Amino acid sequence: MFLSRYIGRTFLAAAKSETSVAAAAATSSVRTGYNPLEEFFEVDRSPEDDKPVVYGRSWKASELRLKSWDDLQKLWYVLLKEKNMLMTQRQMLHAQNLRFPSPERIPKVRKSMCRIKHVLTERAIEEPDPRRSAEMKRMINVL
Repeated sequence: MFLSRYIGRTFLAAAKSETSVAAAAATSSVRTGYNPLEEFFEVDRSPEDDKPVVYGRSWKASELRLKSWDDLQKLWYVLLKEKNMLMTQRQMLHAQNLRFPSPERIPKVRKSMCRIKHVLTERAIEEPDPRRSAEMKRMINVL
């Protein structure tokens, strides 16, 4: 999926930072803090990577129907984080009069988010349990 590359890079960057923080803590008593604003920016690729980055497709509704409620909620927040990161990067590059690389990623994220809402709406309509249906309607309104 298109998020696997992002998540993989984020995981690798976190692992590198953990090892560098551990090494810094071992050599000195000063620790560098974690800045949550770094999540709004994509990890830069090294210049020796000559291969173009290929991003995957958006989630299909048929795939999302197989997911549990919790998985859909987690996926929604991962997509929201990805969308915020892309929009921040696009705005930052636009302010510097630079071209936004791979603008096709934003519609993929939006389509996936729209399909999650569609699947949740389907579940709310088809769910016979009134307690679960009320919970689902609240989730749809929040999203």
